Amino acid sequence: MAELELSVRYKTLPTRVGFGVMCVSMPFWSLLAPILLGLFVGHVYRNPELAYSWATFVICFGLLAINLMGLLLTALSEDDKLYVSKDGIAFPLFMLPNMRFRRNRSWSELKNADLIQTSATDHGHLLLTFDGASVSVNLNCIDASDREQLLLAVELWGVDCVRAPALVDYQSKLQNEIRGISQLSYTQMWEEELSRRFNATSFVPLEPDAKLRGGKLVISKQLAFGGLSALYLAQMNKLDTVVVKEAVIPQNAEDESRQRAEERIQREAQFLMRLEHDNIAKVRDHFVEEGRHYLLLDYVHGQDLRQYVKQNGPQSEETVLSWAMQIADIVRYLHSQEPPIVHRDLTPDNLVLRNDGAVTLIDFGAANEFIGQATGTLVGKQAYMSPEQLRGKATTQSDLYSLGCTLFYLLVGRDPTPLSTSRPKGALPAVSAELDAIVALLTEFEPEDRIQSADNLIDKLVELPDSKPENSSPVGANQS
Repeated sequence: MAELELSVRYKTLPTRVGFGVMCVSMPFWSLLAPILLGLFVGHVYRNPELAYSWATFVICFGLLAINLMGLLLTALSEDDKLYVSKDGIAFPLFMLPNMRFRRNRSWSELKNADLIQTSATDHGHLLLTFDGASVSVNLNCIDASDREQLLLAVELWGVDCVRAPALVDYQSKLQNEIRGISQLSYTQMWEEELSRRFNATSFVPLEPDAKLRGGKLVISKQLAFGGLSALYLAQMNKLDTVVVKEAVIPQNAEDESRQRAEERIQREAQFLMRLEHDNIAKVRDHFVEEGRHYLLLDYVHGQDLRQYVKQNGPQSEETVLSWAMQIADIVRYLHSQEPPIVHRDLTPDNLVLRNDGAVTLIDFGAANEFIGQATGTLVGKQAYMSPEQLRGKATTQSDLYSLGCTLFYLLVGRDPTPLSTSRPKGALPAVSAELDAIVALLTEFEPEDRIQSADNLIDKLVELPDSKPENSSPVGANQS
């Protein structure tokens, strides 16, 4: 079960140097000092008159101190992570003096967050001020994806925290660099559909604190934007965190073209809102304000599978099988709609592991009721796209290909080779031959050579020796 906790690796130069020094000196403090201490104690035992000598005390205490100091410094240099959860932040041991020797700080204690940068290329230091203490976190020592999640945690959970404008600007730029519009598939879908019909026009996204629906919906921040669309995090009725997706039809569009586009967006939104599945983020509403179209979606708490694997490494076969059953059930539900919903963007980025252990689809990619009318559009990430999808002819088998690529990533910890049959056992011999064969069948080059349906895939997964469907979400749960 995944915990709602982020482990941020924080490798500063002093800790790296300290760890190297302790490794080099380990033979002395971990072996030589204890051996000398043992020999000296034995010598004192054989010569009782030495037991009350000051020299004896100094020698014993010095050797013992060397050993204990080595263990302590090693522990300090190895403790290089910040642990972030909904309860607060736990800092590494070497930062204790700055934190008044309190390792754990709750979010209610966080009062201010600022960013101090010395140059445009410097990621800077995140200055966190708590009740009675402040600490500087060097963002240059943290990977980009971990930086994004750390800053998002400060924003979402630090409800009493005042974030400096410089920090807000930096966070927005960082998220756009990491995510890019290519991951915002709802938005990308609308933008591609509109841009095929209209000339480009200026689009200014909403600013934080902008209000929609008569003030009931308040924009918290921009997640990303580009072209004719944007994605936001928002608060609804001052209680619920939701995701808002926005699309704009250019003002210079011809009336007939505008009407057709509006009808398509409206029909598609109504179709998506009818979807009901425990493992699919709910599309709550569609509305129009000042000529802009908005989709309102549930915000799913958890961690996407790409980030989870990046932090925790390749997953065990038992874990992947449990997730595979849940994902296959999602795909089966989408493909059972009339007409079938072809997702075309089924990747680890769009699957979130909730803290109750369930895998949830958070973005429908290019899925829509009019997929047959949108041929020639490339949507999805290259390493997960089937050959026919690259030719603009996606089918339900294309989703199964992407699912196979996703299983490869979960097992191996890296993206598969594009346009190839994936075999995880070649990269990780511990993978069973049976599961390796299933992934290979899912990623066959020709659609007719693949597993033909999600039902067939579920049957094959159940037959595997280590498959434990009782630990996954019930197959077919809450379908309509």
